[in-house]
This record gives sequence, C-alpha cells and structure tokens, in this order.
Amino acid sequence: MTGIETSPGDHTALWPAPTADGAVDATVTVPGSKSVTNRGLILAALAAEPGWLRRPLRSRDTVLMADALRAMGVGIEETVSDGAFGAGGSGGGEAWRVIPAGLHGPATIDVGNAGTVMRFLPPVASLSDGPVRFDGDPRSHERPLHGVIDALRSLGARIDDDGRGALPMTVHGGGALDGGPVRIDASSSSQFVSALLLSAPRFNQGVEVRHVGSALPSLPHIRMTVDMLRAAGARVDTPEAGGEPGVWRVAPSALLGRDLVVEPDLSNAAPFLAAALVTGGRVTIPDWPEHTTQPGDALRQIFTDMGGSCELTDAGLTFTGTGRITGIDADLHEVGELTPVIAAVAALADSESVLRGIAHLRLHETDRLAALTKEINELGGDVAETEDGLRINPRPLHGGIFHTYEDHRLATAAAVLGLTVEGVQIENVATTAKTLPDFPGLWTGMLDAAPSAARGA
Repeated sequence: MTGIETSPGDHTALWPAPTADGAVDATVTVPGSKSVTNRGLILAALAAEPGWLRRPLRSRDTVLMADALRAMGVGIEETVSDGAFGAGGSGGGEAWRVIPAGLHGPATIDVGNAGTVMRFLPPVASLSDGPVRFDGDPRSHERPLHGVIDALRSLGARIDDDGRGALPMTVHGGGALDGGPVRIDASSSSQFVSALLLSAPRFNQGVEVRHVGSALPSLPHIRMTVDMLRAAGARVDTPEAGGEPGVWRVAPSALLGRDLVVEPDLSNAAPFLAAALVTGGRVTIPDWPEHTTQPGDALRQIFTDMGGSCELTDAGLTFTGTGRITGIDADLHEVGELTPVIAAVAALADSESVLRGIAHLRLHETDRLAALTKEINELGGDVAETEDGLRINPRPLHGGIFHTYEDHRLATAAAVLGLTVEGVQIENVATTAKTLPDFPGLWTGMLDAAPSAARGA
C-alpha cells in the first residue's frame, strides 16, 4: 500500500488549532473503523477462501497490519469499486481483496504503536512456518503484552522475549498450534482476549479463554470480535449467550471469505460531534449504523447528557448543541477510548465532571490520565487524577502548547479545546494519522462549511 505516512509525524511541529467564530454547521464523512478493518484483515487472512474489505480505513495502524500480513505471505490487493461503496468510505470506492496463503517466516513486523497489531498478530504468527520478529515504536516496548505472550506459551507456542513480557520479541511458528484452555488476566487490555479469539478457529483444539483478573475494560470491543467471528462462520460461546461468566470458547473450524463493508469509525467521530456541542452548532455523520458493537456509539447518550440532542436517520447521525455544556458523572470503563475528547468537552462545561472506571488508560498509547491532567491544567484548567479516572472543574482557559505524546486522541481533544480557546497550538498533529488520515483537513473543512469562517486555520 502506498500514500500514507507510517511514521508518527514531526514531534516538534506546532499546528495552530482553528477557533470557531460561530456555530458549526457541517456534514463530516468519517473514514472506516480501525477496529473493524484490522479484525477484518486478520479473519480474511485466516479464511479458507479470498475475501473483500470495502470502505477500509487507510491509516498508519491499518497499513502496518496489512504490511505485517503481507510479510507472512498473505496477498492483499487494492482495487477501486464501481462507486457503490463510495459514500462514507475511506478513499472513495476503495476495496481490498485479501487472498489467504500458507503463513510463513522468516518475517519482521513493525507494529508501530498499534495495540491491535502488537497483540492480534502474535497468535497469527504462531501458525506460521518459521520465525516472526515483532518490534515497534519505543512506546510499544512499554505497553503490556504479557497476557498474550503467557497465553500463547501455555497453548504450545515458542516465544523469545528475554523475559520482558513485552516487545521486541520473536514468535517461532511451527505451522500449527494445539490450542485448548487458557487462563489470562486481561484487566489491562481487552485486546488480550480478542487476540486469542481471532486466531482460535485455526488452532487444533480451538480455544477456551478464561479471564481471571478484575473487571474487563472495553467489553464492546470483545463483542465486536465475537460478532465478526460468527459472521465468518466460527462457533463461539460467550457469557452474554448464557455461557460461563468470564469465559469465551471458540471451536476449530474453517473461516469463510467475506465481503465486508467497514462501518465509519464512530470513536473518530467524537471530536466532530463535540464541535457541535461546544459551539452550539450541528454536525451530521453519514452512514452511522443503526446497530453496532463500536464503543463510539455511546457518544449519542454521553453528549446528549452533556447538553445536546441527536437524531439518527437514513442520512446518518445529526448531533445538535444547545450552546450550554453540562458536566457529567460517567463510568467510561467500557468506552475508555472516548475519554480524551469527553475530558476536553468537560473542561469547557458549566459544572464539574467526574470520569470513572478508566484506570487502564494509563497503559494506552501514553498515560492518558496523566497527559490530560497536565495539558489541560497548563492551559489554565483544573483537572485532578483520581484512582480510576479524572475530576474536572471547568475554569477559564488560555492559549498555549498542547503536547500529544504521540497519541492521536490527545491531538483531537486539543482541537476541540481550540474551538473556543484562542491560541492553542497542537504539537505533532500528524500523529492523528494513526487512525484518522488528514484530520487537519477534515477539521478545517468542517469549520469552513459553517456560515462563519474559522480563524487560525
């Protein structure tokens, strides 16, 4: 694949966040879901026949996933459809044809700082014929991976990580994996569970994953994994379907090659919906699904509770702000990735907010709780970390540099603040390419569509 920058961007560049002169009024086409695209790529690569991904997201994380699968022998061809899938998609009518092949090494995989790549692919590599080495950005070496490593070892895989439980490491694929029952603590990342489930149909015995830690974060992402496995023909037993609590079972089976249309990334819609809320305007996101497992769907209720209203029609989701932002007390345990933008909105509200259940965000692309506290406070805010979240007391804010720590969601949160706070400069806005290509262009385009032009774009 070509046409996308796969480095985190210029760490020193500063982007003046545009300030809105009035209420925004725009339609914003959000590219496809990263979570769906990367799960779809893996399931297609492990299928018994070729498949398609239509409207895939083309971003740093998904290009890294595709390149990694290619390195292990999977064919991924880019095509352009006849336009039937163009509305709301990334790259117009773009589609990727995935051609499964015998997985092989030696191969070297760059995971960047993508949790889906560093955690979902080691089980795939265990099925390869030969060694597969994993490495990535410096931050990737600090992110938890022990759950996947320990689980794979207990299932029969051989992994060299020098005892770190983290990257860099080498998976010595033996062409197959026995599978069977495994106990893991996935309280630091639900991706540990999804990683094992996605490859489980190809394990000789399938897998029984038993979570033995404290409450799992981001359960909607596990539900997404399960739904996509079932759509590909896998047999999955889950706690929600009457199974044992905290246990997921996947039977060994062949996977179907699907023709998958990727939904818009609803979590990436967060800053645009927030723009309607903080400016008292209106933003429409086309192709918002009526039913979805994406955590971003929770934005409809969360932002309504903070003072707006929404309407879901055949045209998409239209969110309207009232000009007033109300603080909230919310448990975001299942939708933690939405926290940065919600925190930015809360910093502009008229009353205190308490965001709870998100201690696991300390282990994401950066320590998101510490970063949000530091950066909002340096603009004049009053944010305090709690044991499992943030307490935000709105204060008048002023301009300044907002550091992003190579975290795409910190950058989009800063852009929301910049709508009403003049002089906000975002360090390394290019890091948004991790999941949202050309965010600056989408952002300024939204503001240019409003009756009043934006300053500072």
